[in-house]
Amino acid sequence: MRDETGSPAAAVDTAVAAYALRLGDDALIASHRLAELVARAPQLEEDVALSNISLDLLGQARSLLSYAGRTEEQLTGVLRTEDDLAYLRDEAQFVNCRLVELPNTDFAYTVVRQMLFSGYAFELYSALTRSADETFAGIAGKAVKEVSYHRDHAAQWAVRLGDGTGESSGRMASALEAAWPYVDELFAGDDVTRIIAGAGIGPDPADLRPAWDAFVDGALAEAELRRPQVPAVTGLAGMGGRDGVHTEAFGYLLAEMQHLHRSHPGAAW
Repeated sequence: MRDETGSPAAAVDTAVAAYALRLGDDALIASHRLAELVARAPQLEEDVALSNISLDLLGQARSLLSYAGRTEEQLTGVLRTEDDLAYLRDEAQFVNCRLVELPNTDFAYTVVRQMLFSGYAFELYSALTRSADETFAGIAGKAVKEVSYHRDHAAQWAVRLGDGTGESSGRMASALEAAWPYVDELFAGDDVTRIIAGAGIGPDPADLRPAWDAFVDGALAEAELRRPQVPAVTGLAGMGGRDGVHTEAFGYLLAEMQHLHRSHPGAAW
């Protein structure tokens, strides 16, 4: 995927910028959803745990969005910083998967969303540690250790709630049904992922599915929960979060997340 002079092909650079942006958006929005629960978790220890997980995800988002901005600058001559990308884009310009934007309806919904997403993130970053792109490999080397804990933490809560009372088990079943239609989007390929995989930079998303299935099936079995039998949500004209088509809840999330920055543009702290 390089020309005869050794310079990266424009198509690869464009794909790298797009890929870093979508992974950064995933981490940013997942982080914000957990940050919403600061001082609202069911117990003090969990309040600290969710805050730490949120900060881990925010750190991943900063690294990925910064890389997206730098790579984009090489193509356009215009630099967008991590703050520009986080706070000055509109809803349709975000390319995160829709799973991470699902609201914290109750704690079971938070646990399910986090378990499904962190299980995917673990497989993704494990693959990216072998990336031909040194920046992605470096980010993944740190992130895989973090998401390993995130995944195990969520799975432990899934077992506690699923194998708990009738009430907690029922709430977990409802949360699974609400989140499951957004799972397939995690493993869908497109032009960006085909270029990324062809250049040895990242995995084909479909290749991550078997290991993710094994992890989730194991957690659900231990929690005495079943996979929901619900269809995937395809979105407008078959498009999804990677195309800038989001859930109704996402606009409210952005309004809250971006309010301070947009209200005081250029402010220094």
